[in-house]
Amino acid sequence: MSESTDPAVPADRTGPAEKIAAGYAFTGPALDLGALLWDGGCLPDRQIRIPLSMLNRHGLVAGATGTGKTKTLQLIAEQLSANGVPVFLADVKGDVSGISAPGTAGPRIDERAREVAQKWEPAGYPAEFYSLGGIGPGIPVRSTVTSFGPVLMSKVLQLNQTQEQSLGLIFHYADTKGLELIDLKDLRAVVAFLVSDQGKPELKGIGGLSTVTAGVILRSLTAFEQQGAAEFFGEPEFDTGEFLRTAPDGRGLVSVLELPAVQDKPQLFSTFLMWLLADLYNDLPEVGDLEQPKLVFFFDEAHLLFSGASKAFLTSITQTVRLIRSKGVGVFFVTQTPKDVPADVLAQLGNRVQHALRAFTPDDAKALKATVKTFPNSPYDLEELLTGLGTGEAVVTVLSENGAPTPVAATRLRAPQSLMGPVEPAALDRAVKSSLLWSRYAEPVDRESAYEKISAEQAAAEAQAEAAAAAAEAEKQAKEAAKAARSAPKPDPSLAEQVVGSGMFRSLARSIGTQLGREISRSIFGTARKRR
Repeated sequence: MSESTDPAVPADRTGPAEKIAAGYAFTGPALDLGALLWDGGCLPDRQIRIPLSMLNRHGLVAGATGTGKTKTLQLIAEQLSANGVPVFLADVKGDVSGISAPGTAGPRIDERAREVAQKWEPAGYPAEFYSLGGIGPGIPVRSTVTSFGPVLMSKVLQLNQTQEQSLGLIFHYADTKGLELIDLKDLRAVVAFLVSDQGKPELKGIGGLSTVTAGVILRSLTAFEQQGAAEFFGEPEFDTGEFLRTAPDGRGLVSVLELPAVQDKPQLFSTFLMWLLADLYNDLPEVGDLEQPKLVFFFDEAHLLFSGASKAFLTSITQTVRLIRSKGVGVFFVTQTPKDVPADVLAQLGNRVQHALRAFTPDDAKALKATVKTFPNSPYDLEELLTGLGTGEAVVTVLSENGAPTPVAATRLRAPQSLMGPVEPAALDRAVKSSLLWSRYAEPVDRESAYEKISAEQAAAEAQAEAAAAAAEAEKQAKEAAKAARSAPKPDPSLAEQVVGSGMFRSLARSIGTQLGREISRSIFGTARKRR
């Protein structure tokens, strides 16, 4: 269906439209998406909406590049904020920061507002800006390696199943030994230790770690660090509870994660987004169904998250998405086609906003047919409709207030009231530096952890080994000196020693001694020789 600017539709063509519109006549608070499109025209009095209480039932925003997905996110985020619901947005291309500034009126916006019966007024919304590890503008968001966990780490290191299991063993060992894994050098130190002569016995009883697997992990870590990933791991670790705040005026805070500086590392930021979601899941209490969600999390470029994912990783995602609803968090995946999302995850996404799809190639046509099959039956020819939608138009189906799917509705979407584009870099920098969180998270901290502990133990062991080796060497040298002394030849005696030691000399000495002794005895006792 091509975009039409004519809102006039003959009354005889509104019969099915009435039934569709009736499915969106909710009694409770709801977000306004736009006006119904039917049979080539836009019906401004037939509004398409989504119940606020159903936003925690998750959703999907899909469509080809350039069809308006980002503006749809902005439209939904604005209304959530206005209703006091905090929002998280991943800004991959750098054009979502404008949500903090009022939009600019113009002919196109005036025309769109008239077509969909929107009272458009420029408005900015309270926002905080974040960055991964401080790369690019924003308050640094960091994780410790321990918090990231072995499953997500295996995904980002692109390890196979066997290597992933070994990495889990490494994490287990570090945890039981009190070796804190804070940054990547901590993890590298533990891996290297466990394949050293000193560390090999440590894992012998629970499977051990092969040198080959350790080598793969260490090489992957090196490649990961060369991508700048070392900046993302460390302390102070970001408290994801910061995303749940509201502004002083009661509006929900819009947390924008600025990712343009790392958009060439899609595997990293998609996995890091999953960590944020998993951390929220672990920290939040069970609350059941609420009148409105505590947070709505928009997961952009979702296809990157699932590409090449291991079975364990997909299981983790599926479980997180399924259970986080009861903690008051809604998750919207944003991607190009529904087939980018695994069936088990797609089945849990109750709200759908499908922008136009293209069918230029056989693969495109196949994806189109697969997308059509994911929608409920409708009076539309969805294959024709999805290829004919204009920019800012979408096919919508959501969950009603009683949890039932609404009729499929082609919709011309409303225009966001905030700036549809990035704010000036200077304004963004001022917003970041003026945040109360800047002083809390800006400066990294490197305290004693696994690397320092293992290095200290190895240094002590090396010093002890050196001392023992020195003592052994000294003892060896002493023994050799003693042995040399015992086996050395005696020196030749002098002439005097030879004379004194001769038999003739000893005989003469005895003779002289006897004669002399007699003379002395006679002198002492008064006797004298008889005279002849």
